Amino acid sequence: MSIKTRLLLLLGSLCTFGGLAATPAYKIVTASEHGTYMQIGNDLAKYVAADAGINLTVLPSNGSVENVKRLRDEPGTKLALVQSDVYQAFTALAAEGNREAARVINPLRIILPLYDEEIYFIVRADSPLSFIHEIKNKKINIGSLGSGSAMSSTTLYRLMFDEPMPTPNVSTLSNEKALVKLATDNTLDVVVAIAGQPAPLFSGMEPGVEKYFKLLKLDPAAPTSTRAMDAYPSAMIKTNSYPIWLTQDVPTHSIKTLLVTYDYAQKNTRDNLQRFGKSLCNNLAALQKVGHPKWRQVSLELPPLEKGRTYFGPAESVLRSCNAGKNKPAKDCALEQKVMGLCTES
Repeated sequence: MSIKTRLLLLLGSLCTFGGLAATPAYKIVTASEHGTYMQIGNDLAKYVAADAGINLTVLPSNGSVENVKRLRDEPGTKLALVQSDVYQAFTALAAEGNREAARVINPLRIILPLYDEEIYFIVRADSPLSFIHEIKNKKINIGSLGSGSAMSSTTLYRLMFDEPMPTPNVSTLSNEKALVKLATDNTLDVVVAIAGQPAPLFSGMEPGVEKYFKLLKLDPAAPTSTRAMDAYPSAMIKTNSYPIWLTQDVPTHSIKTLLVTYDYAQKNTRDNLQRFGKSLCNNLAALQKVGHPKWRQVSLELPPLEKGRTYFGPAESVLRSCNAGKNKPAKDCALEQKVMGLCTES
């Protein structure tokens, strides 16, 4: 046996038995390959996980409902992007005594609330509808089953009209297929999609799209809108996000995105995710500069959570320390002291 072969075998055995630490390989579940969640996941893999010594694979999914279940049960999946209302729906069912919901959601922990996603209500350009509160009893595509869009669409509808969507009026096509159907026949009235702007689904539209589609607007004075505002606050879809399509900003509803993990007991996993949190602290400025524009809305402040939600302890500790350091007042430091290295920037 050659010396090279012996060395390779030795290195392999060291990695196997813990003599050398192997790079942890984790997965994060997002949503559609063409959605904002996928871009956010790629940013986390490139700028946060890599700096923390973690090989993070970014996986597509049907959305938040599926993500919660995969995070709970899928080996290797350590992180998930989840809409706040989906998380809350599982929490509420668990509180009501649903055993499966409790099994799924109770061990999950929040690393950080991220940003607000906008809810898009798309109709044909010649549709008589102008406002979101006019969608009652219309034929609505809510998105794929298992998606956050489907959950949010049906929950928002119930809050607005105090009744469920009529089942015969609901379709569950993907956003892409639904938009084609919306443009080509009259069997569909509204497509509901949820994405952080600018969303690739819409920013990639060709010139002339305004001839086919328009967005419904939120009227905050409408009683039906008011009933939904606590759960789905107002937001603005900006013209600069879709300059080819929009000529003015469009008010709509929104929902918060959460970065979620599991309450792991293994020390190495907790240590790895603590490094992930520290890397998020160190690299947020880079994410805000070169990542998806939604990173500019992310703050590392950890707000109080609603009942039934808990932060992941190891990441929480480093994120709070990060905030404490960033919130210290700047020290007065003369140029000569800076030159001599006698003071540091806060």
